[in-house]
Amino acid sequence: MDQPNAKHLEASELAALLHFYQDAGVDWMLDDQPNDRFADFAASAKKSATGFADAPVAAQSTAPKRELSKKAAPPPPPVAAPVVPDDQAIAQAAAIAASAQTIEELANLVAGFAGCNLRNSAKSTAFIDGDAAARIMVIGPVSSAEDDRDGIPFAGRMGEMLERMLGPIGLSRQNVLLANIIPWRPPGNRAPSKPEMDICRPFVERLMALAKPEAILLMGNFSARFFLDVHGSIHALRGRWHELATAGGPVVPVLATFHPQDLLQAPLNKPLAWNDLLVFAKTRP
Repeated sequence: MDQPNAKHLEASELAALLHFYQDAGVDWMLDDQPNDRFADFAASAKKSATGFADAPVAAQSTAPKRELSKKAAPPPPPVAAPVVPDDQAIAQAAAIAASAQTIEELANLVAGFAGCNLRNSAKSTAFIDGDAAARIMVIGPVSSAEDDRDGIPFAGRMGEMLERMLGPIGLSRQNVLLANIIPWRPPGNRAPSKPEMDICRPFVERLMALAKPEAILLMGNFSARFFLDVHGSIHALRGRWHELATAGGPVVPVLATFHPQDLLQAPLNKPLAWNDLLVFAKTRP
């Protein structure tokens, strides 16, 4: 039988033939030089039987031998940021916060502060947002993953829920001052430690002293416990006014309610939060 000649094949037939060869594992169609595969097979079989092949000994190269590349050394471990002792970091934070004379200056100082270990793992500082001149403050607990991404408190879905909470009582994130107590996201969204809270406390207290708010809305368990120094749940603390003495400033009325995340996770709390917001809107100074 005559061997098929590719010159006599149609384009579709040639393509089908090439696909057949590819599926069969053919890597190339032609070598640069003729190669006797039968002779190669015979030499390989003889080598397997005798341990060597009948091949001329290649002339020893006079070129210097190239040493085998040594295994690459493992990269050095990353250099960790210097750890500041807690007492020293707290003192630094207090001194830096006290030096700020405006809210903008305080925000810049917080963004440049490196004494809290949370700063080393966070992508950004999510400290304040909104209107620095507003007389209403809304304070949240800890920077979330979305806050860390956008660099502002109450970002993403929680920010959208906050807008839905504030809108019916005539407020928005544009006419209040938003703040996070802990402006840096803890790794894995873990709870901040006591030293980390103590380091961040001077910043938020100085913010309240500079803002001089007429009323503060505390969002969630963490915020209520942080400022009111109590251990009850948000269910026990919400919906009623408390008094908070700001550092170097007057006593400010504060009301605690659910955090937007609480409402996203448990929508059954929405009526309770709505009652809290009505109390805040009707009786705030």
